[in-house]
Amino acid sequence: MTSEKKSPESSVDATSPWVVDVARELLRRPGQMKTLRRDVPAPEGFGLEMVGVPVGAPIHLDLRLESVMEGVLASGTVEADVSGECSRCLEPFTDHVDVELTELYAYPDSVTDDTADEDEVSRIVDERIDLEPAVRDAVLLELPVTPLCREDCPGVATPDPEAWAFVPAGEARERIDPRWAALQEKYGGTGRTEN
Repeated sequence: MTSEKKSPESSVDATSPWVVDVARELLRRPGQMKTLRRDVPAPEGFGLEMVGVPVGAPIHLDLRLESVMEGVLASGTVEADVSGECSRCLEPFTDHVDVELTELYAYPDSVTDDTADEDEVSRIVDERIDLEPAVRDAVLLELPVTPLCREDCPGVATPDPEAWAFVPAGEARERIDPRWAALQEKYGGTGRTEN
């Protein structure tokens, strides 16, 4: 009984700035290397809910492409400016990410077919590699799920000195649900204390 190998992709968009032709200089030439430095405009999807690379903003790639026995190894750095909304004060902010990238693009029918799941390894398709998925994953992993404009952000500005955002670290404030206020008046007690 023979097992069929699935092809994850049948073709790539050769006109995309994320796609690199590796046929001439790297394909099946272990030890050969090529440097790739370029700025690529960010497509949609390079971000999380509250922070990300704006569409069209440049993503700087500074990569080394090396021919290895199993395929082409891309390694180097990815840099981009990001913008978002602070999760505490809700004000807009900008930041910069600098990410290390290492991704193997395997030859069709290479040893990786037997040693890795289909979706674990990127593939060389039509003698080209598509850097976009690997770069997107690396950038998204670097972004905070709850971004802050600064580490000591006090939160939303309010004239109320008892607001939670302005409680000094280590100090507790009593907060009582107004629905229970009548019971507290009747029976006394301090209610729950929260930090």
